[in-house]
Amino acid sequence: MPVSGKDEPQHHIRLKSGDVGRYVFLPGDPGRCEPIAQLFDNPRLVAANREYTTWAGTLDGEPVAVTSTGIGCPSAAIAIEELKNVGADTFIRVGTSGAMQPDIKPGTLGVISGAIRDEGTSSHYLPIEFPAVADLEVTRALALGARKTGQPYRIGIAQSKDSFFGQHEPGRMPVANRLKDRWSAWVAGGAICSEMEAAGLFIVGSTLRVRVGGIMQILGHHDQSPMTAEEKASVSLDDLLTTAVAGLRELIAHDRAEAGSR
Repeated sequence: MPVSGKDEPQHHIRLKSGDVGRYVFLPGDPGRCEPIAQLFDNPRLVAANREYTTWAGTLDGEPVAVTSTGIGCPSAAIAIEELKNVGADTFIRVGTSGAMQPDIKPGTLGVISGAIRDEGTSSHYLPIEFPAVADLEVTRALALGARKTGQPYRIGIAQSKDSFFGQHEPGRMPVANRLKDRWSAWVAGGAICSEMEAAGLFIVGSTLRVRVGGIMQILGHHDQSPMTAEEKASVSLDDLLTTAVAGLRELIAHDRAEAGSR
């Protein structure tokens, strides 16, 4: 299968050069693209193919977009590769995750500074010893966005995994002891949440020399106990989305100030 050039639609995301600007949000769920885009000025649907849906608009006069990646690192890596081909260079993973620390309350936002490479895609880019870390300026902007919106947040490490049920039902897996031992190690090391895309995105971002960060809404409990009805009622996805947009506004302002000082 030939790889598309930047001036023709990319094979998977169906975007071409000029369809999006440099800044792109990356949710997993295509259904979250429109709610994010409604926080833009002049939102419009640009393309939809497979798990990849893209909306575009502006924030503070800057072209921005949101492209869904589907679940997991393989499809997320395709998205960032093809978005880079058409001109994007700054990416923010936005989505939900599972709690890994006992003191984290459901609904807390996790600003992801780095990720455990407990997945397979990133090993096709760099050796496992290479750390999966977020861009510092993107991370800083997301933390500032959380402060401005008043949302509780934590900066820390995410576990990026390939198996949803390996996390939620480890006891029924033939490798149950290994899964449980590794989970205990991640928790002891201070990982704040578990999700399925950050490590792949950070490693691909390092390889492509683009900026990548992430902000996650942390749900559930570290011991897998279910959320109570009261906890569920207190959590709103809008808190995550408005904070992510506030963080991007901070980053846009920072980038403009940096450009103006040169």
